[in-house]
Amino acid sequence: MSKQIIVPFGPQHPVLPEPIHLDLVLEDEVVVDVIPTIGYVHRGLEKLVEKREYTEYVYIAERICGICSYIHSQTYVQGIEAIMGIGVPERTEYLRTIWSEYSRLHSHLLWLGLFADSMGFESVFMNAWRLREHILDDLEATTGGRVIQGVNKVGGVRRDITPEKLDEMVKGLKGMEKDLHDLTSVFLHDPSVSHRLKGIGVLGKQDAYELGAVGPTARGSGLGIDIRETGYAAFGKINFRPVVETSGDCYARCAVRAKEMFTSIDIIEQCVKKIPDGPVEVKVTGSPDGEYFSRAEQPRGEVIHYIKGNGKKNLVRHRVRTPTFTNIPPLVKILKGCDLADVPVIVLTIDPCIGCAER
Repeated sequence: MSKQIIVPFGPQHPVLPEPIHLDLVLEDEVVVDVIPTIGYVHRGLEKLVEKREYTEYVYIAERICGICSYIHSQTYVQGIEAIMGIGVPERTEYLRTIWSEYSRLHSHLLWLGLFADSMGFESVFMNAWRLREHILDDLEATTGGRVIQGVNKVGGVRRDITPEKLDEMVKGLKGMEKDLHDLTSVFLHDPSVSHRLKGIGVLGKQDAYELGAVGPTARGSGLGIDIRETGYAAFGKINFRPVVETSGDCYARCAVRAKEMFTSIDIIEQCVKKIPDGPVEVKVTGSPDGEYFSRAEQPRGEVIHYIKGNGKKNLVRHRVRTPTFTNIPPLVKILKGCDLADVPVIVLTIDPCIGCAER
């Protein structure tokens, strides 16, 4: 019988410089068990609802994560609006949809660059981040911020986008599409990449369902779960289909993210064609009195903001369940039985964001 040893992965690691700690129980070079530990960057954000008015808390919700920042604020304000019975203008719904898909594009391109870098594909890393700069430029031009947009508010959005700028954005995305095809084609069809990813870190469809996998982690295992299909914002007026792969391995999860970028471009193009004229905000009076589960599809999967108010300016409770948090049990499952050398690659295929997971 082989002797078992414990090797720590994190909380600081060259591949993933975010504080997740995994105790890897090894027999020779094979991982037989995984014990995860989180909680290194607890910031007490949820406690701040007691100190900040519900209108000010939008800024705090957006700072839960720097990568998924926009969708956090969108999910929060949608929850407040639902409690208070506020109907935002239709143009606002389209603008929020456009910005959320831009957020998905920038997150997936960031992930692609980091993932390629972990495998030694420096040219893919540089080109992915070069394309991401165009996305961030458009976000900055239309919202005022590259990382933290600060454009959402209860009752609407703070900025509008001119028709000329919307057309310019679509032209830029369509022009970027060829480079994106070339980039993802190299990544998904290179023999060495396929060798490192195919058949590695397999998560079966039933395991994905029972362990609560969300986002590309779930869709890579054949679960067609995408909260955008519930029709929040303007998604109910847009034609799209979630990207689903069935093999459940590292390659499938990567393929889902690569293909989702083209879906996002298509959604933005549809929104620009359909967006109506009109105001982008409504007047808000009073305070939320009630509770609501607000859901949205972040780049990593379903995020839930539970919001409870009692008619005062400060909320009683704000609780967030992020996709990375719920994807940790599936990660533990797929790490068991893998080789030690495959651990960094497998961890990155769930695209973990520990800042999101720890509030």
